[in-house]
Amino acid sequence: MEITLYTAFWCPDCRTVKRFLATHNIPYKEIDIETTPGAAEDVIRATGKRAIPQLVIGGRWFQPYRPGKGFLYEEMAKLLGIDQR
Repeated sequence: MEITLYTAFWCPDCRTVKRFLATHNIPYKEIDIETTPGAAEDVIRATGKRAIPQLVIGGRWFQPYRPGKGFLYEEMAKLLGIDQR
């Protein structure tokens, strides 16, 4: 399963996603929207908004964070097949 994570250096929610993936030894490709030409536009084109972090998992876009709810630990674990027991 190929995972791409769209981030920015200033984004605290992006750091949370990276820690989650690292904790579970899940490899991913990181694309910083501030330093990668066209990356911010890719996010907007795919999601309709400039919101990060964004994950692309097997070609499907997923925002692992919801305003007011924070990082979606359970949804991410289920999506990535991580046993949370």
